[in-house]
Amino acid sequence: MQQKWQKWNTASRKWLWILVVLGVIAALPVVYDRLQTEKSSKTVEFVFDYRDLVEVASYRSNPQDYISEQLDRLKEAGVQSMAIYENTLEDFRKARRLMIWGAADIANLTDNVIPENENYTYVLFTSTENSSALAPIIREAFAGLNISTESWSFRGQQGLIIQTPLEDATLKPLQPDPITLEMLHDKGFNIVPRLVDSLPYNQEAITKLLDRYEELGVKRILFEGESVKGFNDNADLNSVEAFAELLKERGMGLAAIENIKAQQKGFAKLAYLLDYDVTRLYSLSENDSNLSPEVISDRFALATKDRNIRMLYLNTIPLRDTSKAQVTDSLDNLITSLSGPDGAVAKIEDNGFTLGQATAFEVVDSSFQRYFKLGAVVGAVSMVALLISYFIPWLTLPAWVLGLVGSAGLIVLKPTLFEQALALAVAISAPTVAMVLAVRKINEQGPPLGAAARSYTAMSPRRRLVHSLVLYVKTALISLSAVPFVIALLNNITYALVLNQFRGVSLLHLAPIALTGIYVLLYRGEFAFNKTGKLLRTPITLAMVVAAVVVAAVGWYYLKRTGNSGSASALEMSFRSFLENTVHVRPRNKEFLLAHPLFILGAFMAYKYRNAAFILIIAVIGQLSMVDTFAHIHSPVLISLVRGLLGLGLGLIIGLVAVGVWQIAEGCWKRWSPLLKR
Repeated sequence: MQQKWQKWNTASRKWLWILVVLGVIAALPVVYDRLQTEKSSKTVEFVFDYRDLVEVASYRSNPQDYISEQLDRLKEAGVQSMAIYENTLEDFRKARRLMIWGAADIANLTDNVIPENENYTYVLFTSTENSSALAPIIREAFAGLNISTESWSFRGQQGLIIQTPLEDATLKPLQPDPITLEMLHDKGFNIVPRLVDSLPYNQEAITKLLDRYEELGVKRILFEGESVKGFNDNADLNSVEAFAELLKERGMGLAAIENIKAQQKGFAKLAYLLDYDVTRLYSLSENDSNLSPEVISDRFALATKDRNIRMLYLNTIPLRDTSKAQVTDSLDNLITSLSGPDGAVAKIEDNGFTLGQATAFEVVDSSFQRYFKLGAVVGAVSMVALLISYFIPWLTLPAWVLGLVGSAGLIVLKPTLFEQALALAVAISAPTVAMVLAVRKINEQGPPLGAAARSYTAMSPRRRLVHSLVLYVKTALISLSAVPFVIALLNNITYALVLNQFRGVSLLHLAPIALTGIYVLLYRGEFAFNKTGKLLRTPITLAMVVAAVVVAAVGWYYLKRTGNSGSASALEMSFRSFLENTVHVRPRNKEFLLAHPLFILGAFMAYKYRNAAFILIIAVIGQLSMVDTFAHIHSPVLISLVRGLLGLGLGLIIGLVAVGVWQIAEGCWKRWSPLLKR
């Protein structure tokens, strides 16, 4: 009975492979829908932080003239929009709209004694126009906070007394400066508001604010701080839902900031309520605005092309330059990075984008997509079962059945967990199965174990090379079979917007290496458990300890370089830029410089020297890396495909060179080693 069960499990591999192929075919229409979705948004919007412009202008001799001049320059360079914050009294002061004092300051100013029981804020407008525009805004805002205001004048200028301390008054958010909004609109800039989640949430005030923004043509909202508008009051007022309704009525969407430390609280819910009318935004920090124009333009071009970014946010900051003995800023540098044939605008347009107000992706979801996804699920489970079959054959059928049952349960109970878990499992399984089959093929055609090896006649170098190249292509195809499954399982706009993320990147980068290593070490020739027993009885030497430390250090560095948080040296960044500018899509260095050439060289050597198969343990990095590229759902599918194919092509060339170098070295060794022994 045991033998029959084993036979059934082994025979089931053929049917599992058929299901895998059918699953890949079923996933292809979902991949097509994803491609159509990615083509639906091709407009890129440059946004400049107007608050930063006011800040740097405050260090100039003629602030208003400087602002007007720089706005014209930014407009000419390609910046179409200005980010406007909910103002504070301090913002109005920096813009020279008003002056503010505390009780002690006003007592000194008016030559009076400071009141014993009054600690108020004194506001003096710098012109009648500013008083007419800002006084109603200030009164209304503080009245909503139950803080009284009264009229006041000093030396013929109109002002207000706000009955709260200066430190408190300057923290209160106010509606944006209407004079600034009108000026920017007249200059042809779009407005991108940045809203803060201030307490308490006031539906009437927000309605009035959004009505004004609608008049100005606002289409997208940014948030400042840790949460979206209305989040802190949502438990009591359902304010997030109320705010979402206001935005939907006015056709306004959101902008999701890339790589912030933590997603703003309530953002995912608000995005859902707005039917994911969301655009991703890349923000160039104040410090990075001083990078070379070439680096900045490359960043912007890569962000739009490789990461589906549609809004590019520019910041600047005043800097004390002691060498020039003056306060400088990065505006000239930013404008240079945007302008000219090598500037960001030209590069972005060359990549097929146009400048304008950014639009969200129009999600393409064909009516039969759910059924195609079901076929992809069966195929993915079958690939995982195949992986198990090559390590524990008698578990093949139970693993497949349990996988289907578990998938059905998770789809109902926790669909997000299901799609992420199965995507990770199939992403690990395909490259591992591909490498296992490669090792098995080498075992069949390469040198045998023991006494049989003495009578074995090695293939000719040309034949070994042909076999290695065929194996290289077959292994890559099996590894890439995971890609349609990953795309189909994670084909949700939340992943494209990075509101959800593919989980388990570190496990994906480790598991195939570990499993391939186990297979090469324990599953070649002898029964695995026999080898395990021998290994456990092997004495531990100092060399083993040193080797383990080295492997651990290399593994730590390898993991550190994986994922979005990985870092790269300046030399490597320069090399990446060279590749990007040369071939327009940068293949992954670890694929074409290391793993793929090692696969070709390792297979070529293993067909003659059995233990060279251990090289394939490192070569699996290239296979898993190709799959991992497609797990970055925010990257376009076609870009990921070209990146993988370029890696395979360049890896093939370098691999052929490596084989040639090995052949020369081996020939030299055979020729000269007898002479060395004399």
